[in-house]
Amino acid sequence: MAQERIDCNTCSNENCLIKKHLSASLMQKSVEGRSTIACKKGQQFIMEGSPVNGLYFLYKGKAKVLKTGIYGKEQILRFVKPGEIMGHRGYGTSKKYAISALAMEDSILCHFSNENLYEMLQSIPALTYDLMLFYGEELDRSETKVKAFAQMTVRERVIDTLLYIHRRFGENKQGFLSLLLSRKEIADYAGTTDEQVIRTISALKKENHIYTSGKRIAIGDVNKLKREISEHNYFIDS
Repeated sequence: MAQERIDCNTCSNENCLIKKHLSASLMQKSVEGRSTIACKKGQQFIMEGSPVNGLYFLYKGKAKVLKTGIYGKEQILRFVKPGEIMGHRGYGTSKKYAISALAMEDSILCHFSNENLYEMLQSIPALTYDLMLFYGEELDRSETKVKAFAQMTVRERVIDTLLYIHRRFGENKQGFLSLLLSRKEIADYAGTTDEQVIRTISALKKENHIYTSGKRIAIGDVNKLKREISEHNYFIDS
């Protein structure tokens, strides 16, 4: 992994916690100590079970966070867009990463070492408070997802996954979802199998709910799909 310098002052990721607190004098010193990492598509930068070596912010590109389940099956926990954090769940008593993370396209990461992060959290109370809120919100999202998915059919989970990708990443100029996913990745997020995803997508195409071109998927009518899973009251904005 090669290093590349990024200027936090000119960063366009306004939702980044570091960017938000950049005006603090102590933060200016801290960002000078962070490193930037360039990752190729498919490159893993956090390995589940490895010692925690810092916190990662996605500056550019797309990434996915996953965990290994029973029989080695991967479960995708979330997809990451610029400005968001990865590796934060490793900060606990075990001092090991509970997840893996890899780049879904050529990406650039900002990395803060353990020492750098501890110094920031101890010196900048507003940053510590916002990180605490972030943990709380993520826990709430995780619990909501577990509850909803336990009550959803396979079809509903696939629909929810497509709506989730649409909310977070939007569409390209051709109207397809901007995040390109394989059928396996959809299955790994929806908690089902590749075969079930393929059958569900085929059914949704026949009903004119979605359109495809290779791996690309376009949603014909977002509101129709929302109504199909509306009884679960499960629409998380992020």
